[in-house]
Amino acid sequence: MIDLTIADDVATIVLNAPAKLNALDEQALHGLDAAYAEAEAAGVRALVLRGEGRAFCAGRDISGVDPRDDDVMGYLGGLVTPLLQRMSHFPAPTFAVAHGACLGVGLGLLIATDVVYVAESAKIGSPFAALGATLDSGGHALFLERLGAHKTLDLIYTGRLMSGAEAVASGLFSRVFPDDDVVSATTDAAATAARGATAAFLASKELVARIRDERLALWDSVDIENAAQAALCDTDDYREGFAAFQEKRKPEFRGR
Repeated sequence: MIDLTIADDVATIVLNAPAKLNALDEQALHGLDAAYAEAEAAGVRALVLRGEGRAFCAGRDISGVDPRDDDVMGYLGGLVTPLLQRMSHFPAPTFAVAHGACLGVGLGLLIATDVVYVAESAKIGSPFAALGATLDSGGHALFLERLGAHKTLDLIYTGRLMSGAEAVASGLFSRVFPDDDVVSATTDAAATAARGATAAFLASKELVARIRDERLALWDSVDIENAAQAALCDTDDYREGFAAFQEKRKPEFRGR
């Protein structure tokens, strides 16, 4: 089950199948895609994704899958990848809470989120050695970029899972928190972002994606930064930010 609530310009999406560690079958993927579409249509200015129970998401729900006729491409290529792309392109800052198992497609959900706050209890890695399968949902790219080839293949070959603290120390995700604090820390960050200059945040989101995906050199990235800054001059929030600075007051951004 996928739950969506919207309040104060923040959408909260909850993976709510704790009995199966929020593992995702095709119906859940459709529900998650629909939740993101609804949040986007509502014009929210920030989004939080989290899981209910002991885990964020243990990956694909394979409880009823027969490997002899498993449509892997239909599941991954037809459902998971388009969902991750929708999440990655969501037109507002996105945040995720990672706790307990964060594996397979669950790890992919985190990769497709802008900012991930991690609980100390988190377990992150590639458990697929025991299944005769391989890491998916962007895991290879994330591990290789942040950990290098040797550590990536060590995790894959051994099936060892990283703790939340180790994952953050290795540069996989943003910050680590005690389990009791991670949800509040994430929701507070999202609430702060929702009061911010949304257009400027989205410009940075696009810049980061382009620099990463196009492997832009320094001065090429400076050129697109300059263009982004010039475009922001036409926004109400840019003018409000300058006025607030000059008047020595807090800005009141409206996301436009």
